[in-house]
Amino acid sequence: MSQRSAASRTPPAVGPAGRGGRFRHRWLVLAVLCVSLLLVSLDNTILNVALPDIVRSMHASASELQWIVDSYVIVFAGLLLVVGSLGDRWGRKWVFLAGLVVFAAGSATSAFSATPDRLIAARAFMGIGAASIMPSTLSILTNVFTDAGDRARAIGVWSGTSGLGVAIGPIAGGWLLNHYWWGSVFLVNVPIAAVGVAAVAWLVPNSRNPASKRPDPLGGILSIAGMGLLLWGIIDAPTRSWTSPLVLGAITSAAVVLAAFVLWERHSSHPMLEMSFFSSRRFSVAVGTMGFVMFALMGGLFLFTQYLQFSLGYTALQTGIRLAPVAAVVLVAAPLSTVLARIAGAKPVVFAGMGLIAAGLMISARVTVHGSYMDVFPAYLLVGTGAGLAFAPATESVMGSLPPEQAGVGSGTNGAALQLGGGLGVGVLGSLLNTRYQDHLRPVLAHYPMPKSVLHSITGSLGGALSVAQSVGGTLGRELADFARASFVEGMDLAVAVAGIVVAVAALAVLAFLPNRGRNR
Repeated sequence: MSQRSAASRTPPAVGPAGRGGRFRHRWLVLAVLCVSLLLVSLDNTILNVALPDIVRSMHASASELQWIVDSYVIVFAGLLLVVGSLGDRWGRKWVFLAGLVVFAAGSATSAFSATPDRLIAARAFMGIGAASIMPSTLSILTNVFTDAGDRARAIGVWSGTSGLGVAIGPIAGGWLLNHYWWGSVFLVNVPIAAVGVAAVAWLVPNSRNPASKRPDPLGGILSIAGMGLLLWGIIDAPTRSWTSPLVLGAITSAAVVLAAFVLWERHSSHPMLEMSFFSSRRFSVAVGTMGFVMFALMGGLFLFTQYLQFSLGYTALQTGIRLAPVAAVVLVAAPLSTVLARIAGAKPVVFAGMGLIAAGLMISARVTVHGSYMDVFPAYLLVGTGAGLAFAPATESVMGSLPPEQAGVGSGTNGAALQLGGGLGVGVLGSLLNTRYQDHLRPVLAHYPMPKSVLHSITGSLGGALSVAQSVGGTLGRELADFARASFVEGMDLAVAVAGIVVAVAALAVLAFLPNRGRNR
């Protein structure tokens, strides 16, 4: 590929990054990209440690908690591909800047939301900004780092940042909640985004694909509608029952809408998801790998933070500190994975990472209500190490299988897999937990006459049950709290065991189908 054609796709940057050589400050550009990415990925989990505070202040149910987490993820994932194509068409830098502004506005609105419904809506708006930021960072990175070796190292740092953000979210959230109110976990984004806008405007080069296709709004609408219906059915099933006509109707409708999405993308002249990409085993297996890793990581952290606070009784800050080992091993394992992949190839590194994740989840599925932190500590180390090992080689497999001019759509597809995996992790694992939790509680509670609102609080979430137990007090209150905690742990054990099995099966698929080196087929 000639320098002239590369330059036509990637115009010189404005500011220092474009003087004296096209990308003289590319590692500084990478730092700006990673800080912005950290803001987005951290927001996936920083909210988790605030969930108990939201339950107490807003009286949110378990399903509302899942929607507060997943409304962000659904919009984020549903728009990633649309926004990736917009970046290719209009300029990735300008879409990146717009995303930072929208993300900051959504964060400020979330911080001052007074009801669960308003917070769910504000989180969805934040998802629009996140969808503009994440694919832009990876597509800009791919165009700035044109040398294969430098690009692999840069993607290793990028992947480590993404995984690190997910892992340190609980720590940052715990520190903020120890000093401020729950809205601070959102408000902290505003000044960081403002600094990001200034840094991006000055340092980050612009790039675009002049041959990019026009946006695909219908594809975006179908993807959001399909995933929204699917997650609504999964999340609402414990409350209405899995055989409820509404739940079955939502899941069936989701299947129809998602099938329509695939058909539209296959026959559209300007699809937001290039189905032809999936003819490459390297691309399709790597994308699936990212989704399964995030399924386990996001779903697991959603459950672990509640277990540490509600069952073991830690504060938000203590919970964040006890999840710090996950962040530490991700930070070490992600850059190391790129070195290992150069020596042994991507397949054994990704397979080993997913195997460690599955082992960690199966260990955490054996905890009891009388357990301690040390029972789950080894599991957290394994999950974090596995995620760190799998992220970078899988991401490099995705981006390395595509031509540079498709970087926007490719990074959007990669990001969509991450977010959809994470959203399904929270939705599916949370639903399994809630189903088992309610199945254990209801037969016992049937023997105690109580107002429907009190029953709803107890079965709606463990936090609600503990609040009722505290109000009742005495022996009956202690018994209710103990039984609710035991029911929660039973549900968590089931959910993480299912996640461990899913990741183990996905690891075997990686071993069978992922090309070990940079081959497209």
